[in-house]
Amino acid sequence: MISIPLLLNAEHECGYLDQKQSQSLFVHPGFELTTEIYARLIEQGFRRSGDNVYTPHCPQCRACIPVRLCVSDFKPNRSQKRCWQKNAGTQVAVKPAVFEQQHYDLYRRYQATRHADGTMVDASPEEYINFLASTWCDTVFVEFSIQGTLAGVAVVDQLPNALSAVYTFFDPQFSSYGLGVYAVLWQIARAQLQRREFVYLGFWIKDCKKMAYKSNYQPLQQRVNSRWLDMAVPIHDMLRD
Repeated sequence: MISIPLLLNAEHECGYLDQKQSQSLFVHPGFELTTEIYARLIEQGFRRSGDNVYTPHCPQCRACIPVRLCVSDFKPNRSQKRCWQKNAGTQVAVKPAVFEQQHYDLYRRYQATRHADGTMVDASPEEYINFLASTWCDTVFVEFSIQGTLAGVAVVDQLPNALSAVYTFFDPQFSSYGLGVYAVLWQIARAQLQRREFVYLGFWIKDCKKMAYKSNYQPLQQRVNSRWLDMAVPIHDMLRD
């Protein structure tokens, strides 16, 4: 068994819920991480941001629920089927997770349109790549091109038995293609093809619109009280155990 040192950061304003304070447990930056070790941590509810691996640890709040999809059980709804058909002509290229100017320019346009008040809207090239890529994780940048034009990029971690959806950004002019949805559907299809068991979708937060959408992918599993359970089990009942 590996002993992994953890650090608790100071409370700060929550980026997802108004009038809430947030706190996280981080893997000590001096600990040598690998894709295989991270695969074990993500099973325990951790996520990565750049090289940093963390899990929420808020004293008064447990709104952040880690979720994953068992790909063999996935059943797309009507809207997801339409999105898949809409993108029948979308070209996909899987590329190394390294800096490319066109990716960075697209990221800046996306942030300016979708998250103009966010902390990454003026991200430098170094901040951008340090946020999305990693020096130790098996990560790829998946390009989506429409009619020969780069339309979106999905950042995906490739784990031994799963894919992990890290981040997706796209050109606002192609918003009608639903590339955020298509990126998740593509990862599910990719995981099925590669015989991986899960796609990890990060944290589901009921009262945060940009995080609550994940429940559209069913049947979803949630990690509550150190157990992975079908999301059909009422979350608040489990939190009272």
